[in-house]
Amino acid sequence: MIDPRLRDRVAVITGTDNALGIGAAIARALARQNARLLLVNPPGGSDHLTPALRADGHTAHAITADLADPQAPAHVYDEAEALLGPVEILVANAAHNEPDTFTTARGARPLSAAGLDAHHAVNTRAPALLMAEHHRRHQRRRADWGRIITLSTDAADGAPGEISYWATKNALESLSRSAAAEFGPAGITVNIIAPGPVQTGWISRENDSRFAQLSPLGRVGHPDDIADIAVFLASHQARWLTGQTLYAGGGKRMS
Repeated sequence: MIDPRLRDRVAVITGTDNALGIGAAIARALARQNARLLLVNPPGGSDHLTPALRADGHTAHAITADLADPQAPAHVYDEAEALLGPVEILVANAAHNEPDTFTTARGARPLSAAGLDAHHAVNTRAPALLMAEHHRRHQRRRADWGRIITLSTDAADGAPGEISYWATKNALESLSRSAAAEFGPAGITVNIIAPGPVQTGWISRENDSRFAQLSPLGRVGHPDDIADIAVFLASHQARWLTGQTLYAGGGKRMS
């Protein structure tokens, strides 16, 4: 049996408020490895997950934080340390997505400064500041083991109809690779998961069939598909991987 060596590791996971979402699936998967969790939900988000995890005997706490606030990362890490101890694993999963476009031909809202800023604040700036906070505290306690996992998309190089979302995810990938290069000497790996279509409640039956045809495996993704990859990237077995983008779409994208 492979031991990922995650027992009692402290993990922060952002964006866990959707019961059908990737963040919730990652939280459940890490809990099954006996990691100790701080779940970060947006204002107004529901904490459906913590009671269920605790009922199963896992250690989990949930807090609310507006990740668009530049002060949020320090608050998140303060809370995690107070409740659980030093953070060793960061999963930056939270995302903001409001479809927009350069034109109105696709029925989405037109590009605007406010829209760009809203996407940037959550999808790019927040994970960058979280990564920086993670590294600062890691260095301060002279730790030598850490994992950062960021969630992008397999269309981060650009797609019509959701231009701000894709653009900020592309920027997140760049930031993650830079962090991997700079944090490596401290023993922190940084890797990116880029999912294809995943059924988190947003894919209609019609689109499910259409998206399934894009994968050689003949289906859309499930949150657990992504969660298992996150557990691997956090594990001892992934110790020699850093700065990598893993396309997780059943072969929809292969390079």
